[in-house]
Amino acid sequence: MTLIKSISGIRGTIGGKPTENLTPLDIVKFTSAFAYKVKSKNISQKPKIILGRDARVSGEILAMSVSATLSALGIDVIDIGFATTPTVEMAVLCEKADAGMILTASHNPAQWNALKLLNENGEFLSDKEGKEIVEIAENHFDKIEFAPFDALGQIIRNKEFLSHHIDKILSLSLINVDAIREANLSVVVDTVNSVGSLAVPLLLEKLGVQKIQLCCGEMNGIFEHHPEPLPENLVKLSEMVQTSKANVGFSVDPDVDRLAVVTEKGEMFGEEYTLVAVADYVLKHKKGNTVSNLSSTRALRDISQKYNVEYFAAAVGEVNVVEKMKFCNAIIGGEGNGGVILPELHYGRDALVGIALFLSHLATSKMLCSDLRKQYPDYFISKKKIECSQNLDIEKIFEKIKTKFSDFNISTIDGLKIDFPEGWVHLRRSNTEPIIRLYSEARTESESQMLSQKIIDFFNFSE
Repeated sequence: MTLIKSISGIRGTIGGKPTENLTPLDIVKFTSAFAYKVKSKNISQKPKIILGRDARVSGEILAMSVSATLSALGIDVIDIGFATTPTVEMAVLCEKADAGMILTASHNPAQWNALKLLNENGEFLSDKEGKEIVEIAENHFDKIEFAPFDALGQIIRNKEFLSHHIDKILSLSLINVDAIREANLSVVVDTVNSVGSLAVPLLLEKLGVQKIQLCCGEMNGIFEHHPEPLPENLVKLSEMVQTSKANVGFSVDPDVDRLAVVTEKGEMFGEEYTLVAVADYVLKHKKGNTVSNLSSTRALRDISQKYNVEYFAAAVGEVNVVEKMKFCNAIIGGEGNGGVILPELHYGRDALVGIALFLSHLATSKMLCSDLRKQYPDYFISKKKIECSQNLDIEKIFEKIKTKFSDFNISTIDGLKIDFPEGWVHLRRSNTEPIIRLYSEARTESESQMLSQKIIDFFNFSE
């Protein structure tokens, strides 16, 4: 398996040959390149980097390799151990660190791991910055110099940042702890055998949740099911919610930046609707713009119109959503994969603040979770792939599609998105495979499929 070097960091499977998998040599190489870039921004004093990891079996070995490499390069490391991705992001801000590193492959299976890289603002690197680090690692490694014995970095262990993160969430004016406590809620959480098992119960206890049950709650990094919080992976959670007569179920991914919700009936609230519900609650109390990526549901735009605020669409990817949120001064945003970004707390997807906001919404609405879901318009998203030959001129095809559908609103900020009155279609070229990703959304599943097929038929004709 070739290492994946993208806007999401350096990702690969553990073991195997260097450059083909995530091996100790690759870890040292890319950690060193990142450190070189960090040091080039701060030549006056010794830099400081926050390091955290999810509960994957390979995490401890990676953490030792990363911290030793950073120390050998003369960088101080604050190792916060088991930590959610948003906790590491907030620790960078709290410590005024120069950067952060998170060892997690997010929703990938247990054999995967990754180096996720943060800047001094606790935000993911831009595409340009990521490419610069890859270039240093692969073509300019000879520029990197390790520190002499009297200039090595310190490795400091600090496990207090989860409490700091949760305290910051509780201090938000939008979080209604009194209402949550008075609602006497019962909650089941699928923490997929990772750091959510540590973080989510602590948050729920401080929010005043009376009854907490964990599903896949042993923090051993051996995932009981595929870790992406999709309906087909949440069967056990759904059953536990029903049998225990809980008010709501939550599912987080291994690094706790994505949130899915299950109603009291054991039905999926809809991953796309996590952000929609949270935005509804936020906008009810505070007016401001909203942002999601181009492949997210139109329902967020509808909610924004309900409150007479402006909705903006960003290119796919957390970095792009954050950039757009800053540009339009949005007060809430995120991605349709269950990623909630609340700038008042920090600019990063955060399932913990998502849970706190959702429970505040549920408790103050005094509705059943299933009835709350009925408050939002139903849309159906279809996801397909179009196989492409290596010599196909995809840009030429896109130009033909633009001409064919020129009467409709078209966005080209990330591939090609066409907004029809009844829905939308979004085409994006894959960075790793010879395919086009084709997403479509409409009011019904059949209408969504019809929109996709309209593009596929034209694409085949053009090919």
